[in-house]
Amino acid sequence: MTLTTTLVPAEPAPRRSALSEPDRPTGPASTTVAAGRAGPRQGRDGFVDAIRALGIVAVVALHWLMVEATWDGSTLRVGNALGHGAGWTVTWLQTLPLLFLAAGAAAAYRSSRTLGLPGRWWRALGGSVMGAARPVVVLLGVWALAVVAMLAVGVPDDAVRRLARMVPQPLWFLGVWVVLVALTPVLQRAWRRWRWGAAGVVVALPLAVDALRFGAGIDGPAWANVLLAWAVPFGAGVAYATDRRAGRRAVPNGRALLVTGALAALAGAALLIAVGPYPVSLIGMPGAEISNLAPPTAPVVLHAVAMVCLALAARPVLARWAEGAGRTVVRPLAQRSMTVYLWHLTAMFAVVGVVLLGFGQSLPEAWSADWWASRPVWFGAGLLVLAGLVRVFGRFEASRAGTTDTPTGTGPVGAS
Repeated sequence: MTLTTTLVPAEPAPRRSALSEPDRPTGPASTTVAAGRAGPRQGRDGFVDAIRALGIVAVVALHWLMVEATWDGSTLRVGNALGHGAGWTVTWLQTLPLLFLAAGAAAAYRSSRTLGLPGRWWRALGGSVMGAARPVVVLLGVWALAVVAMLAVGVPDDAVRRLARMVPQPLWFLGVWVVLVALTPVLQRAWRRWRWGAAGVVVALPLAVDALRFGAGIDGPAWANVLLAWAVPFGAGVAYATDRRAGRRAVPNGRALLVTGALAALAGAALLIAVGPYPVSLIGMPGAEISNLAPPTAPVVLHAVAMVCLALAARPVLARWAEGAGRTVVRPLAQRSMTVYLWHLTAMFAVVGVVLLGFGQSLPEAWSADWWASRPVWFGAGLLVLAGLVRVFGRFEASRAGTTDTPTGTGPVGAS
């Protein structure tokens, strides 16, 4: 099973996070930008909160749908339920672009607050990285003890090794996040000076790398797209927040142009898959010769462009949702999004272990009637275990200053 993801945060009600950004832009056009904003939550950008919340929920759901495992008493075999039939269609709902969009907006808001203060940006970045390291170290420490315990009670080595390899897989985002956030001031200056020319370069770079890989057979630079591909939605977030603070709109003609751009990008991705060497799944599948995510390919870049365009087109609706009915989802996720992200695989492994080892039962065949019938129970059990893990380990997500200053606040999940 190939894993891919990232996370989301929010804020602990009246307490202002160090990453919190006023919803009201400071530029001369603040009154027009603020128009249509709803709700009392003035300390946050509701749009960023909304895409962050939707992103983390989709990440957890996608991973929990992927589960396919068998146990014969000595060997653990892991597959991917989405690799059967039309399961690949679900992978086109993966929300990594939204999480990087939120991360870019959060980083730009924070960069603007430290503008003109020598050294402040780097000290702030260092503080965020240290805040992120704490819950990660706790996760790895707990799993190190769990590995020792499982081996001591006789769990076969192969099964333990598989679990130990899968747990840290989602942590790849941390390195990408650190580099992109460090580059935020550069991206802001480029956007202010060259506008859509800068955006075009950011999109063209990963496409050019992919052309070299599949057109000229030059594989060396391919892994650069782990950074360059996610710089596309991250850069869009930087542009959005930079213009919002300045009281201007990046896309003057708004929704129609954004929807047209999204449709064009999706059509381009579909065309590349139809005529090129790319698989139809946007995530890696067991046995596939090519993964669209390792490293990211041109269809993934175009999919990211489409997701960003659709999210921005829906910005007013999403912002109102975050300030209204969606607050019951956004706020809890905002407080403990990093914990949810880090521990949702552990919750999944716990449920699988109880079924396979505790009850001695097999998982239902993917997409069968039993599989569909068991999904509510499956998700219910996973949520119950995850809630317990969040309650135990969520305390490590808060910084010593009492704020949620983690990568879920400025990282691939972003905070406003």
